[in-house]
Amino acid sequence: MRTTSLVQLAALAALSSVSTAALACPDLAMVPGGLVVQVTDGDTVVLDDGRVVRMIGTQAPKLPLGREGYESWPLAPEAKLALETILLNKPVQLGYGGERVDRYDRQLAHVFVDSADGPAWAQQAMVAQGLARVYSFPDNRQCLDLLFAAEGRARLSGLGIWRDPYYSVRAADVPGELLARAGHYELVEGRILLAEERGGRIYLNFGRFWKQDFTAVIEAPARRLFVAAGIDPMVLDGALVRIRGWVDDRDGPRIEITHPEQLEVLAIR
Repeated sequence: MRTTSLVQLAALAALSSVSTAALACPDLAMVPGGLVVQVTDGDTVVLDDGRVVRMIGTQAPKLPLGREGYESWPLAPEAKLALETILLNKPVQLGYGGERVDRYDRQLAHVFVDSADGPAWAQQAMVAQGLARVYSFPDNRQCLDLLFAAEGRARLSGLGIWRDPYYSVRAADVPGELLARAGHYELVEGRILLAEERGGRIYLNFGRFWKQDFTAVIEAPARRLFVAAGIDPMVLDGALVRIRGWVDDRDGPRIEITHPEQLEVLAIR
């Protein structure tokens, strides 16, 4: 009972602090959503008309949800409970900033709930209490600066997932540990040793042995997004960066960067 109470109080406190988010992120197409009748997990809800909404821009700890052999991520029940406190049985508005429907026919939207101070942003409330992290796509990139700011505060304060080693920011110069996280979504920090272009791709190398060390790869479509954003990854030699994405194992651990928001420059040199 005590854990439940603390999670609910944290959710309500986070919600009260983001009631002006709708004004701060004006580039969304807002539409009525309806009533939230079910919370599936910490980033997915069901509306009274049957639509499933995947709360775009965030990733909460995952529950098995009937998947055989799938282990619950740490703090997944707490994330679900927090989102229930924020949204369950409440009318919401949906804000669209990119692709609106995914291949599973889920709505891809930012979710706002009415509060005493105006519309409050559910995604930011979850990130602010450390029960979700920023998770973006090349076709859905609106409002991310606000979410990154909330995530940074939660991480520095050690809230929620940020006090659990499962979600620790990984070191780029320990490739063995990164290989052990292949198939996982990770935040990785390190200094880029060399940025180079080969075969139309940009490779951000974090070590001298490219078949063993961590590498971030920017394919041609992603590079066009970098150009449109006025960012040149080729000038990042020596920069301290944080990269987020799914770790795979191709000649050592690597992450494919599909859009600029996956790459945060922390220091140039």
